[in-house]
Amino acid sequence: LCGDLKMQVPFLFSLLCLQVIKCKAAVLWEANKPFSIEEVEVAPPKEHEVRIKIMATGICRSDDHVITGALVMPFPIILGHEAAGVVESVGQGVTSFKPGDKVIPLFIPQCGECKICLGTKGNLCSKNDLALGGGFMRDGTSRFTCKGKAVHHFLGTSTFTEYTVVHESAVAKIDSAAPLEKVCLIGCGFSTGYGAALQTAKVEPGSTCAVFGLGGVGLSVIIGCKVAGASRIIAVDINSDKFAKAKELGATDCVNPKDFQKPIHEVLIEMTGQGVDYSFEVIGRTDTMTAALACCQHNYGVSVIVGVPPAAQKITFDPMLLFTGRSWKGSVFGGWKSKDSVPKLVADYMNKKFVLDPLITHTLPFTKINEGFDLLRTGK
Repeated sequence: LCGDLKMQVPFLFSLLCLQVIKCKAAVLWEANKPFSIEEVEVAPPKEHEVRIKIMATGICRSDDHVITGALVMPFPIILGHEAAGVVESVGQGVTSFKPGDKVIPLFIPQCGECKICLGTKGNLCSKNDLALGGGFMRDGTSRFTCKGKAVHHFLGTSTFTEYTVVHESAVAKIDSAAPLEKVCLIGCGFSTGYGAALQTAKVEPGSTCAVFGLGGVGLSVIIGCKVAGASRIIAVDINSDKFAKAKELGATDCVNPKDFQKPIHEVLIEMTGQGVDYSFEVIGRTDTMTAALACCQHNYGVSVIVGVPPAAQKITFDPMLLFTGRSWKGSVFGGWKSKDSVPKLVADYMNKKFVLDPLITHTLPFTKINEGFDLLRTGK
């Protein structure tokens, strides 16, 4: 009996220490309104959950899609899905994480049990919240409360808060020496673009690529194309101010569609002879999706949709674009199996296989999150 008690007391004590945490969070109460910095209550992690202190979080266009209504989610909600932090506490049954571990939350989990996780063909774990958009933890409840009202989670991560709770399948332990204010980008933007080139398209040495949209994800696609050995990388954007950064990261040509009278796909075909080997749409617009497909080589070109498609919109295109042999693909989180790949990507960054610093244009205190979104919307 004494032996049993010795085993139980530390465990019971640890459970007693798991208290509700009060902290700041950026709550979105309704669409098309600014974030409100509120005091929220963050409940302790339940079984197989992890509570994380968020140290750095990136702003992603997908978050803005919720604000504008292009991505439909329930309100009120705490957005954010690109972050890095430190484990504060763990729930019952969690054995692979402990307080103090540096981690990256994963908006695409890896449960290790579903058909996709057990197979080699895809990475979109069936336990993801991307399609469901329910805004709750797996038991159907929230860990966030504000002003007595439950606040919804976003993509199982919710990183626009000083503390968050995620399922253990939606978090990856990373190198303890990694700078969290840099590697937070591996939680979404960088991995999504980099993997679209390396994992989804499988860009080959000597190939020709076109990248539509030069935000953080588009620039990460350029990095991926360069690492893959592409000989020509054409950057396409209506904001010419982004061209210098694109060239710094590997773009060989920069094209502004506003400078031409003809459709941009015709411009790219003329530039390359028969069209590009690989194209990437990294904006989330149906017109640029069809343009990216049309600019591909007619027989074996591959076009990848990376930008989140707008809700309630359909796409119309000439099926002859596909009949002749082009391939049209989608890419979620760059095709990476999250728990397996994120620690390796952090290790690659630490070993200087790629850079992240040029992707960070501004560093702001959390309370200025609305200013951050203004910078995003103005292309800065």
